[in-house]
Amino acid sequence: MGESIARKFASEGCEVALLARSAEYIEGLADDLPASGTGLAVPTDLAQPAEIRAAFETVREAFGPVDVLVNHASAGSWNGLLDASVEDVDRAWAVNGRGAFVASQEAAEDMVEGEGGTIVFTGATSALRGRDGAIGFSAAKFAARGMAESMARELGPEGVHVAHVVIDGQILPPDGSERDRDRDEGAYLDPDEIADNYWHLVEQDRSAWTLELDLRPHVEAF
Repeated sequence: MGESIARKFASEGCEVALLARSAEYIEGLADDLPASGTGLAVPTDLAQPAEIRAAFETVREAFGPVDVLVNHASAGSWNGLLDASVEDVDRAWAVNGRGAFVASQEAAEDMVEGEGGTIVFTGATSALRGRDGAIGFSAAKFAARGMAESMARELGPEGVHVAHVVIDGQILPPDGSERDRDRDEGAYLDPDEIADNYWHLVEQDRSAWTLELDLRPHVEAF
C-alpha cells in the first residue's frame, strides 16, 4: 500500500521522500517511481525521534519545505493483555503514535510557515474497535486517531488539512494474483484505489475537507 501511495503521488508530479528502515527496498522504489515525479529514499527508523528529525532535514535540503505528509508506518504486537510485554506495547506506540507525532510536528511547522498542506494518517479497523489479541496495536491506533482529530482542530485554521483514513478490511497483498481477485471479488481493498483516495484528500477544497475517511471492500460487514 505504501508503494501504491508513493507511485500515485509521483504520477501527480510530486517530489516523494520515502522514509523506512528497509533501505534497499525504498532505494529501489525511489528509482522506479513514475518519471513525472522524483523519488528520494531516506532510511529511517520511525521509532527513533532523532532519526525522524534528521530525515526531515535531509528532505528539506533536497526538496524544500514539506507540504504533504502521509503517516503510514505501522508496528504491532499481536498479543493480548495477558501475553503482551511492556516492550511490545512500547514498540507499537513508538511507531504508530510517537513516530507519527514527531513527523507531524516537523511537517506542520513547514506548512504553517508556508501556504498550508495536508497530513494524512493511515488508520485501521482497530482504531475504532479494539482487536482481540492485539492490545498494543489497538491502543496505538486509537492514539493516532485521537492525534489526528486534535491536530485537525488546531491546524485547520492555519490552512493545514488533517485527515484520518480507516482501512477497514484486508489489503490485496503484493503477490495477489488475478485468480485471488476473481475468487474473492470485492474481498480485498485494492492499494491503488486506496492511493487514489489519499490523493483526493490532498486536492480537496478547504470549504469541504474530510476529517475521517472510511474505506472497506463491499463484502465486509459494517
